[in-house]
Parts: sequence; C-alpha cells; structure tokens
Amino acid sequence: MKLHEFQAKNIFAEYGITVPRGVVVKTPEEASKATQDFGGSAVIKAQVHAGGRGKAGGVQLVRSSEEAKETALNLLGRNLVTHQTDGDGVPVNSLLVEELADIDKELYIGLTIDRDFGGTVLIGSPYGGMEIEEVAADSPEHIHTESIEPVIGLMSYQTRRLSTKLGLDQDKARATSKVMDILYRIFTENDCSLIEINPLIITQQGDIVALDGKIDIEDDSLFRHDDIRKLRDRDQEDKLEAEASDLDIAYVNLDGNVGCLVNGAGLAMATLDVANAAGAAPANFLDVGGGADDEKVAKAVGIILSDPKVNRVLVNVFGGILRCDIAARGIVLAYSRVDSHIPLVVRMLGTNVDEGKEILANSGLTVTFANTLTEAAEAIQQFGQ
Repeated sequence: MKLHEFQAKNIFAEYGITVPRGVVVKTPEEASKATQDFGGSAVIKAQVHAGGRGKAGGVQLVRSSEEAKETALNLLGRNLVTHQTDGDGVPVNSLLVEELADIDKELYIGLTIDRDFGGTVLIGSPYGGMEIEEVAADSPEHIHTESIEPVIGLMSYQTRRLSTKLGLDQDKARATSKVMDILYRIFTENDCSLIEINPLIITQQGDIVALDGKIDIEDDSLFRHDDIRKLRDRDQEDKLEAEASDLDIAYVNLDGNVGCLVNGAGLAMATLDVANAAGAAPANFLDVGGGADDEKVAKAVGIILSDPKVNRVLVNVFGGILRCDIAARGIVLAYSRVDSHIPLVVRMLGTNVDEGKEILANSGLTVTFANTLTEAAEAIQQFGQ
C-alpha cells in the first residue's frame, strides 16, 4: 500500500524527523489561505501515488495567494500524467501547501528490499532531487548502498560510512546518520517495502529537513497496522485491482486483451509467458488461490469480464484444493450474472476434471478445451485473429 507524501511526512514527524510546515487542502480557496499564512509564497504539491510530479507540473512554486488559487484550480479535479503512470494518469484530489525551504544541499536517502541480498538495503546519494533517476542511470558510482543484516540491524558504522560518502562534514554527518537510524526504525516497525526522502536537504542554516517523503507498506502486513490501513486512498488505485484486493484475490491489470484465470502464482506466471510467446497479450495476472469456492471464482471471473479490454478468456486450472468442478461452476455463475458471450479457452487438469469439463460443456458458453498449456495459448491466439 502506498502512502501520500503528507502521510509519510506525518509519520516522519512522529518519529522525530524534521519536515517543513505544510497544510493539506482540497479547494483553491484553502490553497490561497494557506499560502497567505506562509507569508504569500509557498510550494504546492499534487498528492498522488506517482513519482515524477515535478517534471509533470505537479509541484509548483507560487508567489502570491492569487497565484496559489489559480494553480490549485488547474490541478484539483484533474488527472496528473507522469512517467510512472499510464496515459490516463492519476486523479489529484488534494494538495500539500508547504512553506519555502532555504536549500543549500540536496541528498537522497532510501531504504528498500534487495531481492538478491535477501534483505533491507540503505541507499544514499549526494545528488538528490528530480534528477536522481538520471544519476542512477548515468552515474551509478554516485549511488551508495549499505546492506543490512536482518538479525543485527543497521549498525552505526554503516550510517557513518554512508554519510561520509555523501560528502558531509562531521556535524552534518552525525545529524544525517540519525535520520538514517530513524528511517530504519520506521521501515522495520511498520513493515515497509520502500522508504524514500528525495530530497533530504541541508538548509542554509544547517538544518536537516525531509523535503519530500515516500512510504510503501507491505500489503500482507496491514492486518498488524490498523492505523496505517486507514490511510489507504482507493481513488489512487486501479479500480479492478482495488476490487480484487478487497476480495483477497491476487490481481494485476495489464495492457492486453486476454483475460486469464489461474490458480497458483507460479502457474499464472507460466500462463502469461506461454500466452505471450503464442502472440496473445494477457489483460491481467490473476491468481484466484487454492481455497476458493464457487462464489470467489465467480467474483474473480466477474472482475475479468468487467475489463473492457478483454475479448477472450484463458482458464488454466490445476485441480487440487480448488477442484475443477468448483472452478467451472464459478465461471458459469459469473457469465450468467453479466450475460457475457466472450469465448473461453479452458485447460483443466486434476481433481474432478471430468465433472468440471461437463459443467462447462453443458453451460451454453463458447468453450474450447485444450489438453496442454501450449494448445490453450494457440487456441486463444486464434480467437484474436
């Protein structure tokens, strides 16, 4: 689950990291008043779950309350398109109005999971700001990392070493190391998958301030964090993915037109790979899970059928805990609810496979059965011709 910038900064402040004074607003009039309260100048930031806001016009400096009102009017209620969104962008429903910062130096500090290392890594760069991605691509020597052993945790020598690589003097290095320690506490205590401060600034007065903030929480941990779960903003999520999440269905919306219903994440990935190799473009990743009943299967198929891109459906079920007859009844139920005639290609193996095929064969739906995954992918590709 992603948090908005203002939500991340609220958490930073609770743990003792300095953040700028700011106000979250939802109307142009509120933006105007907040700017006036900050002395007539402010930074207005669109609150969206996407990076690249600055280059997309989602972060703007205003020099008067009138300019703040006009800027807010242009941002609120519209979609912001960045390099991290699709062509539709994400809706801007709120803005963060912040006081101006007197910046002397911009740094980058982050924590994430390194799959190769198998644990958390602390990342830093002396070149923070909007161009950090270019720095990583063009000058990777300026991106420094410290791998954190999970049993031991982040050690003081690691934060000192990283602070030194950021080119800081002793006092600034000590203060920045403290911020790193706090970020690691936030990361572990809240089951984060990502934390970024970009930029972490040093002001002209020598203060260390988190000028931006990004926090992603591991979804599977949210049952432990009721306070964080309440911060979820469904408007920022893909509609179908949000619906699937509520049903405890693993679903990712993709760009193709072949809806995929599979039980098991590994089998789902294999299905997508084979479909792509056959020239068919999957519209989704969907793992309905092993313990699904008729109703859960029906809801999963209903999500697939509600995607306007989908013009054919590929079913690949290996009957085990989820029996083939249960999957078949769920599919028929979903089609009957929406009166859909989208053709199906079905590969079923395992428990009650004959019963499952009989249910589908007698359903009146347009069904093509396949014995292998390769046959299924080729059949689904032919439907698209």
